[in-house]
Order: sequence, then structure tokens, then C-alpha cells
Amino acid sequence: MSQTDDILSVSNIFKVFGPRPDEVMEMLRKGADKNEIFRRTGHVVGVFDASFSVRRGEIFVIMGLSGSGKSTMVRLFNRLIEPTSGSIHLNGREITGLSDKALLDVRRKEMGMVFQSFALMPHMSVLENVAFGLEIAGVAEKERHCRAGEALAQVGLAGHEHSYPHQLSGGMQQRVGLARALANDPTILLMDEAFSALDPLIRHEMQGELMRLQAEQQRTIIFISHDIEEAIRIGHRIAIMEGGRVVQIGTPQELLNNPANEYVETFFRGFDSSRVLKAGDVAKLDTEVLCRVNGRGPQPKVGVPFSYLINERDQFMGVMSADAAFAELASGPCTRHEDHPVYTDTPLHDVLDIVAELPYPVPVLDRSGALKGTISKNQLLQTLSRH
Repeated sequence: MSQTDDILSVSNIFKVFGPRPDEVMEMLRKGADKNEIFRRTGHVVGVFDASFSVRRGEIFVIMGLSGSGKSTMVRLFNRLIEPTSGSIHLNGREITGLSDKALLDVRRKEMGMVFQSFALMPHMSVLENVAFGLEIAGVAEKERHCRAGEALAQVGLAGHEHSYPHQLSGGMQQRVGLARALANDPTILLMDEAFSALDPLIRHEMQGELMRLQAEQQRTIIFISHDIEEAIRIGHRIAIMEGGRVVQIGTPQELLNNPANEYVETFFRGFDSSRVLKAGDVAKLDTEVLCRVNGRGPQPKVGVPFSYLINERDQFMGVMSADAAFAELASGPCTRHEDHPVYTDTPLHDVLDIVAELPYPVPVLDRSGALKGTISKNQLLQTLSRH
């Protein structure tokens, strides 16, 4: 993607907690690490030299263990806490230097925030809770109630406008919190461990709801999580933090296939990689087994048990055993071995049975029908054992 597709960018952000941040920044410039700084000064380096961008219309997950800096990071985005150094741009506009009045305007119009705590007003109805931010912003009652009602409908709570928080389940209360964030139609939605307090089934339901909303509205969402299952399910890309540093950013497949270090690897231990990887992540193209079909039929290769037939445009035509190919050259038209192609975007989990059952490596095609490679039993076992 081009830079114009970036909605939020972070450049060399540091956050130091303590009364002498300038002194700590000088120590950092001289090469001191956060442990040495804490030991010598008592200051905590919450975020260390973070630089990355969030793309418009994606769910960007920031995850890490407790103390990694992920929640600090999301609070820097809307300046609930101030960065010690560095810059943050939203829609090309630097927000780190904004006045309090301008910042308040950005928070009201461009950012929505959903916390782990529902933070609903118990004495207010559901509709009033959702409209509360609009009321603070000075929106007229009729308009704010209309927008609040629309937001409630988006999260599946139409009909509950006049209920009170204590009458709702935990999942429904979190939907109210989400609707409140959506009511002002924010440019970017910030969610800090928003579902971690929910029961597993409700949590799964809310993840699905969030994915549905993002797909329908193409919203940009930054989601903080410590749960790899959650991150992989909802995230288009994941940033993994360790000790205040962003150590790696990538798609779930990229992180799983090429972890930057052992810390990143630990998140995937015990995780069923076949749920994340696609057939295209595993397939390999061996030109030795390709057999281009021309007007005279297939041209078999000696010593190759199975040939993958392709036409002049690399379109997949079928699979043929060497014996069948030689026989058909003498007898006439080509009859292909029964083929079971899968596609590059097919989840690896859906390929397992096919690979196990067929006597030849499974052909993998792109959606135009071109052969992109094959998956053998050995390839599959090596991939799964490696992860």
C-alpha cells in the first residue's frame, strides 16, 4: 500500500514515566537500556522508539505480555498520556503538538475509545449512555438520540434503548460501550482489551460482531490484546511488543512463518498453525513435474511418477501418472488422472484430508486457475511440526 493509505503513523515515539524524562532520554541516546534506567533512576520506559503505520480500513492488533507497553501505546494515540519524544500523525495531521482545544475536537470527531471496563452510567438509559458523548459535544437532543439509535442498531441492540445497564448481560453492556464509540462516526476506533472481561462464548460473539462491523463499514480499528487466538482471529496485521519495543509487525501468516525472535515464537507455541496458514503459504512449485500440453497431448518425463498438466497460459489441466501418459501417447486422446486442486487462499486446515488421501502432491491454484505449486505429505508434516 502507498503512504496515502496510512491513516495513523507513529514516528520514533518514546514514553518515559518519572519526573526527569530529559535525563532518561539522554541516557537512552547513550545506549542505556530500560532495566539500567530503572535501576539507576527509578524511571520506567513505557515505549521505546516505536515507529509504524496503521492502514485505512484495517483491524490492527497490538499485543504483548503484561508490561510490554501495549496499553501505554494506545493511550499515546489520543494523548490520554503525552509522549516524551516523537510524533503521531492522524490523516496526515500531527496531533502531538495540538492545543488542548484542538485535541478535544479530534477526540470528539475522529477517535472513538472502548475500554475493558464498560463504564456505563447506571442511572442513564441505554440510549442516554450511547448519546452521552454527543451531549457533551453540544449536539442537539433530537440529533444525538437519532445517532445513538442508529449506533445501537449497528451493534444489534435495537429495541433496548430504554433499558438500563443493570438489565443487560455483560456482552450487551459491552455492545452499548461499542455503540457509544460508534455514535460520533469516528475516523479511527481504539479498543483496549475491550473483550477480555467477557465470558469465552460472549467474547467470541463480540469478536464476530466487530469483524462484521469492520467489513460492512471499512472502519479502521486499533485493538489491544494479550490473547494470540483473539489477535489472529480479528487482526489483519499484528504488532507484537516486548519491553516497550515493537519487535515485529505482520499478518498472522507472516509472524507464524518468520518470527523475528524467540519472544514472538512463544505466542504461537501450542497454537494450531493449520488454522492460520493458507495453502499458498506451504505450496512449492517444482518445474521438473510440469508437463505442458500442446496439440499433440502431454509430453511425459522419465523418472517423474506424476505430471502436472498445464496449457500455454499456465492454466492447470490435470494430473497424470507417468504410466498413463506413456500409454496415451500411443493410444490417442489424453484422459487425466482425477485431480483435487485447492486454492492459494484455502485454509491449510481444509487441505489436510485431501493431502492425506491422494497418492500425489495436491495441486494449488490461484483463483484464475494457474498452477502455483503443490503440497506433498512431507511438506505438510514439516510445516506443522515446525510450528
